[in-house]
Amino acid sequence: MSGPFALWRWLRLFTDYRVFIEGLLVTLLVAVSALLLALVLGIVFGLFSTSSRKALRSLSRVYVEFFQNTPLVIQVFFFYNALPYVGIVLNVIVIGILGVGIYHGAYVAEVVRAGITSIPKGQREAARSQGFSYVQSMRWIILPQTVTIVLPPLANQAVNLVKNTSVLALIAGGDLMYRADSWAANGTLSYGPAYVVTGALYFLLCFPLVTWARRHEVRIKNRDTAPVSAGPGGAL
Repeated sequence: MSGPFALWRWLRLFTDYRVFIEGLLVTLLVAVSALLLALVLGIVFGLFSTSSRKALRSLSRVYVEFFQNTPLVIQVFFFYNALPYVGIVLNVIVIGILGVGIYHGAYVAEVVRAGITSIPKGQREAARSQGFSYVQSMRWIILPQTVTIVLPPLANQAVNLVKNTSVLALIAGGDLMYRADSWAANGTLSYGPAYVVTGALYFLLCFPLVTWARRHEVRIKNRDTAPVSAGPGGAL
């Protein structure tokens, strides 16, 4: 009756279920907004990293290396505590979106770069010979082919992004993890049910993305390895 998973703790949780629903909605808001920001930054810096201009490649490299090699917790801590010293005070939700979005933008940039470089160089050379500019060749030839290739790793990044929204709990962001901690610590220390339900809700958000990414990757492999059928005149 007094253990971490005692029945009375579960009954209290189901009575206060709105706390977890509100946290889930905040997590969804931050996750979707941060993902959009990460995609924009990732595409921009991914294009920079494949540019013929050294300055753009260097800028992309600095962005990717800095944000990939420093902890997200420190980055969010900086946005929350350091920006007010220069007169910039942001809402905790905005801080979460910026922190998580900028952090994952660096990873998306690498995914986009890898997707672009996987396209044979001959296609870019052919586009250039036809008078296409770099932007035009990317817009009409390279990026449409890149999309299919990068979708599975982008889905995996989306999963990691959803889980990393839990960093908002450190700055009282009102997300799912923060609501679970606050509810559990409110007198009864019911961390067992709180974390089980929170983990289940994260699973429900992430598992469909992982499943779709895995199936899409299998479809791509099957398409690439499928034998070319012979025409009506026999073998090609």
